[in-house]
Amino acid sequence: MKSKQFSVLFLFLCFAVFGQQKISVEQIFSGTFRAQGMDELQSLKNTNQYTVLNVDRSSRTMQIDLYDFGTLNKTATLINTKDHAGMPMIDSYTFDATEKMILIACNSNQIFRHSFTADYFLYNTATKELTKLFDFQVQEPTFSPDGKKIAFARENNLYVYDLASKTTAQITTDGKKNSIINGITDWVYEEEFAFVRAFDWSKDSKKLAYIRFDESEVPEFSMSMFHKDLYPTIETFKYPKAGEKNSLVSLHVYDSNSKATKEINLGKYSDFYIARMQWTNDSNVLSAQVLNRHQDNLDLLFIDGTTGTSKVVLNEKDKAYVDVTDNLTFLNDNSFIWTSEKDGFNHIYLYDKNGKLRNQVTKGNWEVTSYYGFDEKTNTVFYQSTENGSINRAIYRIALNGKSKLALSNAIGTNDATFSPNFQYYINTFSSAAQPTTYALNEAKTGKQIKVIEDNGALATKLKNYDLPSKEFFVLKTEKGNELNAWIIKPKDFDASKKYPVFMFQYSGPGSQQVVNGWGSSNEYWFMMLAQQGYIVACVDGRGTGFKGADFKKVTQLELGKYEVEDQIDAAKVIGNYSFVDQSRIGIFGWSYGGFMASNCLFKGNDTFKMAIAVAPVTNWRFYDSIYTERYMQTPQENASGYDENSPINHVDKLKGKFLLIHGSGDDNVHLQNSMQMMEALIQANKQFDSQIYPDKNHGIYGGNTRIQLYNKMTNFIKENL
Repeated sequence: MKSKQFSVLFLFLCFAVFGQQKISVEQIFSGTFRAQGMDELQSLKNTNQYTVLNVDRSSRTMQIDLYDFGTLNKTATLINTKDHAGMPMIDSYTFDATEKMILIACNSNQIFRHSFTADYFLYNTATKELTKLFDFQVQEPTFSPDGKKIAFARENNLYVYDLASKTTAQITTDGKKNSIINGITDWVYEEEFAFVRAFDWSKDSKKLAYIRFDESEVPEFSMSMFHKDLYPTIETFKYPKAGEKNSLVSLHVYDSNSKATKEINLGKYSDFYIARMQWTNDSNVLSAQVLNRHQDNLDLLFIDGTTGTSKVVLNEKDKAYVDVTDNLTFLNDNSFIWTSEKDGFNHIYLYDKNGKLRNQVTKGNWEVTSYYGFDEKTNTVFYQSTENGSINRAIYRIALNGKSKLALSNAIGTNDATFSPNFQYYINTFSSAAQPTTYALNEAKTGKQIKVIEDNGALATKLKNYDLPSKEFFVLKTEKGNELNAWIIKPKDFDASKKYPVFMFQYSGPGSQQVVNGWGSSNEYWFMMLAQQGYIVACVDGRGTGFKGADFKKVTQLELGKYEVEDQIDAAKVIGNYSFVDQSRIGIFGWSYGGFMASNCLFKGNDTFKMAIAVAPVTNWRFYDSIYTERYMQTPQENASGYDENSPINHVDKLKGKFLLIHGSGDDNVHLQNSMQMMEALIQANKQFDSQIYPDKNHGIYGGNTRIQLYNKMTNFIKENL
């Protein structure tokens, strides 16, 4: 009996010691920890229903399913690819106004971050008829409000397809690669103003407004693409770097009845951006957001679609810069909802149709982070905010007069919502640092949860086998008195009497946030993997990051990389003074802006950081694009010292620690030029460093086994040097 008891005890102890599994890079980037989601979730506008794109991975078929908001029951499968011979997998889809016709994108080919061409199919949900629209790929096909036409772009020109006659009318003819673009944004607009479709239908479907980009004077950038061919090819595109010429933009209105196009007179502006453009609820009034090049003065214009005359209905100025809003919403009487941080925090405002302020809907020392919509029946606005703390997100409803506010979903973590068209229900997407993403149906009047749709219980159960360390949030106070949001991950078997190496991660870009209480990306699993291997991982959001008010965010104006680097060095010193930290073994890592920061921190903080990994970093702000860089720095001609004093390429002589520099050769965003010139500067300074170039990979550096190889390389570098 004693022998048997001993055997059981021995097995238990073995399981305790060896039973917990360790995370591997291969698992992280092969989908082992993939959460279940609701892909392409769309709330319909005419019925109290929503659609989801579901995938059967075993049979490689896809279907767009229709669900009832009230019951969550699936009411229909709108289309299943298996029912249509030869139909490719579905990438995305959009409905016409009746929600009976669906435009389906297949075989998408990425161009830049947001843009792509695709094959498009038109599907009639009533007749079940599927039609391939064209025998060529197009961009951004968009139904007219009456559902009779589809406007689209192809090879820099705009076209309108008539569904009844099945004929296509060409609206513009001067489109030419690297010269003229009609209705689609140029590279820098797409990347920095984050939109591709630069055309819009009027509410009566009679007019089509579009932006024309003349990029003929914009300097060209060329990249070698190595592929597997005998000779590399050259990709050349227009890329305005800081202080260089931008595209000349103009605004046009095409009248489908007269077949005539009118250019809108914007002659009072020079060297400007049309950052947003959309028709109002008045079929003859077009709105446009026009920014000066410094981006500190924004005009909201109302433009007469017939005469082309315009008037400024709202103006915003800022001593630093004005953020462009996507929340412009026109009500039935053409009054409009607008978000602005003019009182120091981002809030919701209501203006009448002439631009006169009616009232500020939300107020407080917190930020509105998403505007969900307005229910005209109850005069209620729905939004997401940081009222539960800057690292959290909660959902609220409030009357248009700013009264009767109610928290709907305020569980501590990140709440997001998709509302039903009648604002009776919403699907709450919730996660926290400890809770994988869940989806639940809630009442929009009270916030009461009705039913859980997906709790990702299977993933949570799987993760228990790994006994993962937890993420601890705290506010780190630097010696200078700056209070910064932070998190730390300690090894699960943490022993306060030991001394641990620390690996810091940050991004630090203006308005960004990495210290957020939500279920993380693949990086989070990697950080936990490092903690399993004996490292403490920490992250600090320094000054310049977002969601703590305009002053905190805009303090870095004209000096990107000064205060942010100060804060990371100061934070590392605070952490280094913890009794359980080996202050001689602190490293730092970042990607893109974070790579710029990691480089700067290692060079300027050479007595604080032992090593750094910089992936796809900006190494000199003179190399980066006009819209982003000048928003925060103005031009190099105006602010030479701001550019040069804070660019890491000018501080290579300070390098003492170990440095790994990584870049994709096909990066159209932060060009390989940044790392190549950094390498040359390091070589001429007689500094040793490590580097890795990923052939033809873009800013994201992925594809095939790329991410696995990349993260294994970084892991090994950490083990060898920290």
